[in-house]
Amino acid sequence: MATANAHGFGQRYDLPVPLSLYLIGAGAAVVLSFVVAAVFLRTGSAEGSYPRLNLLRWRAGRALFSRQVGITLELLSVSVFLLVLVAGLIGTTNQVRNIAPVLVWVIWWVGIAYFSALAGNIWHLTNPWRILFSWAEALARRFDPEASLSMDLPYPRRLGVWPGVILFFAFAWLEIAFHDPARPSNIATMALVYSVITWSGMIVFGKDRWLYRGEVFTLVFGLLARFAPTEARTIGDACSDCPSCGSTPADSGLASSRPAGAGPSDCVNCYSCFEKAPPERRQINLRPFAVGLQRTDAVSLSMMAFVVLLLATVTFDGFTDTPTWASIVVGYYSTFGQLTGIATLGLLAFPLLFMALYLVTSAMMPLATGRRLPLLETAKPFVLSLVPIALAYHLAHYLTYLLTQGQLLVPLISDPFGFGWDLFGTADYSIDLNIVGARFAWYTAVTAIVVGHMVAVWLAHLTALRVFGNERAALRSQYPMLALMVGYTAISLWILAQPIVEAGIPG
Repeated sequence: MATANAHGFGQRYDLPVPLSLYLIGAGAAVVLSFVVAAVFLRTGSAEGSYPRLNLLRWRAGRALFSRQVGITLELLSVSVFLLVLVAGLIGTTNQVRNIAPVLVWVIWWVGIAYFSALAGNIWHLTNPWRILFSWAEALARRFDPEASLSMDLPYPRRLGVWPGVILFFAFAWLEIAFHDPARPSNIATMALVYSVITWSGMIVFGKDRWLYRGEVFTLVFGLLARFAPTEARTIGDACSDCPSCGSTPADSGLASSRPAGAGPSDCVNCYSCFEKAPPERRQINLRPFAVGLQRTDAVSLSMMAFVVLLLATVTFDGFTDTPTWASIVVGYYSTFGQLTGIATLGLLAFPLLFMALYLVTSAMMPLATGRRLPLLETAKPFVLSLVPIALAYHLAHYLTYLLTQGQLLVPLISDPFGFGWDLFGTADYSIDLNIVGARFAWYTAVTAIVVGHMVAVWLAHLTALRVFGNERAALRSQYPMLALMVGYTAISLWILAQPIVEAGIPG
């Protein structure tokens, strides 16, 4: 078996036209989407109502979302979680012959992110920390119906989702700056440490409170799932006593428990409410993409920081593949003799730079309309329009990685620990690193980045209609945001082009 650089290619693509023309064309497409939004999106469009189709109306839909399917997914998830731990602890240290790295960094981190955004929030059903804690609680209640594993202490409002922000930064550091994140024993250690943190939070504050405020992957995948074409909706007054969204919605990572277009008391994508509701009040709906990002009034400062951090870290990960970063690293290494320090500095600098640019843009938006608004009154509502950009960059940066390195799963299911087994007759399978080439990667990147920014422009315009109240003010307010998005379109495509195309410098 062979392995490849996480995001690089053995071949490079010679562009038929200069890279600068791609950058100009991509920026022009984003500008055109702004013009179209200005023409077609009116004040009435900002109400946020959207068509929905309840899949539970049909037998096939009820079977797909049945409890039996849920239990099967739970068993599978816990089995995979335990397999990762065992493989990390007792398996070979060879990263290519141990199943733990490919399950964690390829199938889980990349695959679940894509599924969450393009299909729905599968993480709620497969989160092994939630499942195991729930099983433990259910077992305790068999002996004492009143038993609880949680102290259910009040969650401090000022904390918001800051625990999730801190934990996500730590995760990004392990992925990007840590010297050996794919070593199986390191993966097992990280999983065990995170298990202690997560279950401790659940014990102190309660399972649901911690899931939506401190469990970082519930926050990440839940945020991406707001782009998805499916939703879990609870009909009626379900939120009043919900520990996740009822009393302090602005503090939770949900920020969507009552999205625009919902009924006066409907609850969307809060699975605590959904699971407690009787079947007749539950809906699993198909909906248009990205409408779950329209609700912005419950976005907290900590959630704003989380979104910016998500975008900044995936961009920095791409930047580390460029010649510019390589030259910085060579100079730093020749002076200090190690790389973790410079990667850590970069990982700190990118979120701070992104936040500064975003806050400056947010400050300019009301000024463009001749109004004066507190900075956070514009910064917080508009931040969710950045989520499609983060998703687009994730898709552009990792898709080829998923398609190539994901093939390692085929031989590793027969020999998960690297002991020389051949349980299913697939141990000799050789992965095809040329299944996708540099040309495919480049055009995928261009398409994803342009479409992601176009969706972001539309979401930002809808938000502007709600924030500024009339079409003229909304249009003028978006000039600074449009400049930011066009600039980021060009920069992100330039970053993604460096490991792929021959013409790496804009002309």
